[in-house]
Amino acid sequence: EDLNDWIAVHVVDFFNRINLIYGTISEFCTEESCHVMSGGPKYEYKWADGETYKKPTRLPAPVYIMLLMEWVERQINNEEVFPSDPSVSFPKTYFSACKKILTRLFRVFVHVYIHHFDKIVAIGAEAHVNTCYKHFYFFVTGFKLVDPKELEPLKEMSDKICK
Repeated sequence: EDLNDWIAVHVVDFFNRINLIYGTISEFCTEESCHVMSGGPKYEYKWADGETYKKPTRLPAPVYIMLLMEWVERQINNEEVFPSDPSVSFPKTYFSACKKILTRLFRVFVHVYIHHFDKIVAIGAEAHVNTCYKHFYFFVTGFKLVDPKELEPLKEMSDKICK
């Protein structure tokens, strides 16, 4: 199997898993409770998609995450970025597109772990979320798909659970 195919399968899988994880706590992540997309006081994420949001824009976490999931879905359904026909080559921009998708998806983990982990524990999903996170972490670090600087917000936790 081609490395690009392997990465594509994982990008789609991580998108689906992270979307499900966020869905389990989304009722607690409101524009009032999470008025900015952040990972604690040190990390704030602003949304830019080059279309509707041309400049990085401060948004409430649920709006940011909704726009992020819609954007990722458009990317993975775009035949020019993720060709489904095996006879069509992946574009030269494919690897950088995957890096951008995975970097943005990581921000959802950051927000969920820092702001809503108590809800994950309360519903008994801690082991599942940790397992999904470890798989994501080992994949993106192993293939150098997320800049180590982007991983900083969860570094302490990653050092403990991703040994």
